[in-house]
Amino acid sequence: MRIVFLLPMGIDRPSGRRYLNIARGLVRRGFRVRLLALHPDLATCSRRRFVVDGVEVWYVGQMHARKVGHVPVRFSPLQLLLVVVQSILGMIWGVLCSPADWYHLGKPQPINGMAALIAVRLLRRQPFLVDCDDDEATANRFTAEWQRLVFAFWQWLLPRLAVGITVNTRYLAARMVRAAQPCVIVPNGVDVRSFTAPPVAVRAALATALGLAGGPVIAYAGTIALHNHPVDLLLAAFGQVATRHATAKLLMIGGGEDLPQLQAYVARQPWHNRVIFTGHVPYPMVRALLALADLSVDPVHDDAVAHARSPLKIVESLALGVPVITGDVGDRAGMLANGAAGIVVRPGDAAALAEAIEELLHDSERRAAMAAVAVEHAQQYDWERLAEQWATIYEVVGKGFQPAR
Repeated sequence: MRIVFLLPMGIDRPSGRRYLNIARGLVRRGFRVRLLALHPDLATCSRRRFVVDGVEVWYVGQMHARKVGHVPVRFSPLQLLLVVVQSILGMIWGVLCSPADWYHLGKPQPINGMAALIAVRLLRRQPFLVDCDDDEATANRFTAEWQRLVFAFWQWLLPRLAVGITVNTRYLAARMVRAAQPCVIVPNGVDVRSFTAPPVAVRAALATALGLAGGPVIAYAGTIALHNHPVDLLLAAFGQVATRHATAKLLMIGGGEDLPQLQAYVARQPWHNRVIFTGHVPYPMVRALLALADLSVDPVHDDAVAHARSPLKIVESLALGVPVITGDVGDRAGMLANGAAGIVVRPGDAAALAEAIEELLHDSERRAAMAAVAVEHAQQYDWERLAEQWATIYEVVGKGFQPAR
């Protein structure tokens, strides 16, 4: 069976890694898979067609926001219009060059949505499926209200035109009921065989180089963008922890558009020398850095963004045996084995985060017990298992539609 994904992002973005890993798992099950993707900085992309573990990757256009590392560079209105048109045409061309049994949209967004309507439905006269892994209208940062409304429209429209839907959370599954289409929940995952801690000697050397030796390490791994990753909650919580725990360090792994703002804030605090910002790092380095932590934190508010997400940072922490503290929103409690692999607290509450951090910092036995459960629980989120779960949507929709051959 041939599957073509239409992705409005590159495979190095968090959502892009979701589709690449699902695609790898499908290939190992005998599927032929091609990803038609948009590059974050197409002008610098030297390889526009290549194969990763049997998955064909074609970069057919530029993302709607140019990104260097994790810092977006906004296009002017005229530039954005040109980018959107060129990327839609590039994706249409990719679809016409890619006969498939099923076309699956990764994220219900305008560029891949328009390409699906024109190339898949109109020209190829085939149905398509859509995956929803976020609340697109609230998770993205827009420069104008009309942009948010455009994303909200496509997020509403495409699931209703699709013949099948995949989602990553129960919250999104409940919203998709209104689309009245078959729906399969596939959370985000981790490759448990490769996402393991480096040798002790390597970790010790890395900790020394970063100035993390000699004290417990609290980590955050993810994008530093306050509109959908409220890391200011974590910094406020660490400010409380720092006054009562003299050796604790905070390791902030990742880059983003609000990194300079938060670095300036931390520089004004008395505990500034105990916070390490790594900035953007290549994804393979995340594993080594996160493995230095005694615990990790996923700060969230009780909002649509948090309810709709299945955080990679949580499952990756679990795979490394790092207990997680997060807000009790969406599927997070279940992801932490209902308290056996971490702690959920009131969302949006820095004091509650600080209290939970201190609890674990002062209880090494409890941390060790949570670490053991975390590694075992991570098996449920292995990409191989999730790819098998994902493949069931094609069986379900195939009963109602005869895919093209």
